[in-house]
Amino acid sequence: MPKPAILLIAFLFAWPAAAQDAVTAVAAEASAAAEAAPTLEDLRWVARPLVIFADTPDDPRFVQQMRMLEADPDPLSDRNVVVLSDSDPAAKGPLRQRLRPRDFVAVLIDIDGTVAQRRPVPTSVRELVNLIDRMPSRREETGSRRP
Repeated sequence: MPKPAILLIAFLFAWPAAAQDAVTAVAAEASAAAEAAPTLEDLRWVARPLVIFADTPDDPRFVQQMRMLEADPDPLSDRNVVVLSDSDPAAKGPLRQRLRPRDFVAVLIDIDGTVAQRRPVPTSVRELVNLIDRMPSRREETGSRRP
């Protein structure tokens, strides 16, 4: 039986060297992605995981969310966002076990490993960027004092 269909999209092209070292491989096939996918613990203090869950890769919300992220990746890469996705609930992968999604959900995790937001609808890059920019960790990164 093939490995679960877990996709990994890492915005590596504008990352600092430390982030590139932490996430070195982006898999082209689902089986390779399942083996190469970093854990949430691997990404702690290195990147902000955005985990997209769906019950099937054909879910219109899943498709819409992935298109929205692919259309404007630069603001996310500037904020060290790593997009992980899981559209195979039967596989009961480690992301599903840890985050316990139901149906479609987008889960943004801050750089310290805490869940910053869960959204049951597709979220625009602009909304994600605004949320990230209000996080204390991001304000510390940029030296900004305003909330």
